[in-house]
Amino acid sequence: MSRHTSYGKANKGAKKRNVLKRFERIDVLKKLGRWNDERERVTGLPKTPVIA
Repeated sequence: MSRHTSYGKANKGAKKRNVLKRFERIDVLKKLGRWNDERERVTGLPKTPVIA
């Protein structure tokens, strides 16, 4: 007999992601001071640490 899906963990969506989306990477670069707003090209972004 299988379990009902409502008996799952309470924090399913709170899993830590190790890959950031593009806008999140730009926000991290802005916080680190490595992003200037004159930059038009958003592809080829440098790697950034995951800041929680």
